[in-house]
Amino acid sequence: MGADRVFAYGAAAGLLGDLLLGDPRRGHPVAVFGRAAGAVERVLWRDHRGWGALHTAVCAGGAVALGAVAQRVVRPSTAASVALTAAATWAVVGGTSLSREARVIGRALEAGDVEAARARLPHLCGRDPQALDADGIARAVVESVAENTSDAVVGALVWGAVGGVPGLVGFRAVNTLDAMVGHKSARYRRYGWASARLDDVAGWPGARLTAVLAAVAGSDTKGAVRAWRADAAKHPSPNAGPVEASFAGALGVRLGGTLSYGGRVEHRPVLNGEGRAVEVADIERAVRLSRRVGWLALGASAAGARAVGALLRGSLSGRAS
Repeated sequence: MGADRVFAYGAAAGLLGDLLLGDPRRGHPVAVFGRAAGAVERVLWRDHRGWGALHTAVCAGGAVALGAVAQRVVRPSTAASVALTAAATWAVVGGTSLSREARVIGRALEAGDVEAARARLPHLCGRDPQALDADGIARAVVESVAENTSDAVVGALVWGAVGGVPGLVGFRAVNTLDAMVGHKSARYRRYGWASARLDDVAGWPGARLTAVLAAVAGSDTKGAVRAWRADAAKHPSPNAGPVEASFAGALGVRLGGTLSYGGRVEHRPVLNGEGRAVEVADIERAVRLSRRVGWLALGASAAGARAVGALLRGSLSGRAS
């Protein structure tokens, strides 16, 4: 069986496993990686870009190398290769956990328990919950669902289609490093620069595919495309901009505006200014859109891997003849 089919079957099984099981409460591979990256940081940290780049290379490179070794070991067995791909996909995607956290907050808001929603929000994003009212919390959840659909699902599938198991684990390693050290705090402004820039590069294709699929799967395709074209470039993140703008247009809501991170206030541009303000019910709509985008991304990634595999096989057969 070709690598394209191994990826398609394994990724489908892994995505189904995530849907049925979600993330393990203990011993999650991403958490294990995070602890290892933290240990490397304690050894290497200097307030210098070069040392941060070394940290990124050691951690992300180590994850890719481990994935490559595992893939090579199981290559003689098709069943083992599919199983490894399924396990890696299940380990790196987080669509079910994303949906669960968003829905927990949504239920709290529906019940009028804003304090419970504030207490739960840090499980989903880094906003300052005390600075948000119910509508602000709902908007933060919708934005986080949109961005994490790309980071936690689509991006991993894209890189899995490109690089198999090393691509899957490598993307999640880069994304995790960005979350750990890629923010602009005093400690990480220089040390985390390499991780943040690598995450921008790795996230680029997945973010664009997410934006396309949100437009296809949403209730307002024209609105999603219009908001993406008009507003995505205004966002400070090159990857969150297209995703959040497309989700905003697809859902018919306004995203962006003033927000607070770690006591630092940011005034971000409004995305899809023609839309209405986010309501609590939009959380469930965003979750359902995220689900549809995830499954469409599996199909698109598998189709892309199959097309590339067919081209490579045709090229090799042409050379042999």
